[in-house]
Amino acid sequence: MATSIMQRNNVQMLGDGSQTIIFAHGFGSDQTAWRHQVAAFAPNFRIGLFDHVGGGKSDFSAYSPRRYSSLYSYAEDLLDLCAELKLTKSILVGHSVSGMVSLLAALVEPDCFSQLIFLDASPRYLNDDGYVGGFEQSDLDTLYAAMSTNYYAWASGFAPIAMATQDKPELAAEFANTLAAIRPDIAQAVAKVIFQSDHRDDLPRLNVPTVILQASDDIAVPPEVGQYMADKIPQGKLMNIAARGHLPHISAPDVVTSAIAQCIAA
Repeated sequence: MATSIMQRNNVQMLGDGSQTIIFAHGFGSDQTAWRHQVAAFAPNFRIGLFDHVGGGKSDFSAYSPRRYSSLYSYAEDLLDLCAELKLTKSILVGHSVSGMVSLLAALVEPDCFSQLIFLDASPRYLNDDGYVGGFEQSDLDTLYAAMSTNYYAWASGFAPIAMATQDKPELAAEFANTLAAIRPDIAQAVAKVIFQSDHRDDLPRLNVPTVILQASDDIAVPPEVGQYMADKIPQGKLMNIAARGHLPHISAPDVVTSAIAQCIAA
């Protein structure tokens, strides 16, 4: 069992310290996205890194569209990892979809986490009555169609918009490469699971202190979403950060590292 979880999610444990920080990546990305933060925190913390099944160097044979038809299965994987490594009261930093994955995990086993830090996360991407999610269903249908027509062309076009750093094309290229490393069938299925999910009703049930780090000009998460989560999570707090785009831990690493350090110190 031990090796299966460690291999399935390509788990890496680094650094020293009594407190553990688990970094969880978002869609189209992998654990290497956190390299700047790992370098900053490894001297004083134990660091847990992993790849969600279907991404990075995870075991692709562990992926099935049926098992991963909702975010709950990713939350189970996260709890498996915590149990295997006997991690309790960890700080979890979750980018994008990993925000809701960690929320679902914390609802089942709150003692696993002392604090959640969401980076550009969202409980629902679709607009609704009285709720700004950022997308209409027609927008998402267009996105799915583009992914299925030519996935690699879609990835190379989507990456620069998501990264939002026209002055650093190499960062968009990096994201395009991690997107392209995912099997197109898996990427399309996972994108639908994420973009069609709705976890708004779970927010008020979360009893772990949570900080929402919100960048500006994020294609996937408008600023209203960060405020919405801060209002709905009982111990939720919004921190707007001076960074643009959906992957600020890569595009503005010092800003994100400093914000995480503030959250932990508080």
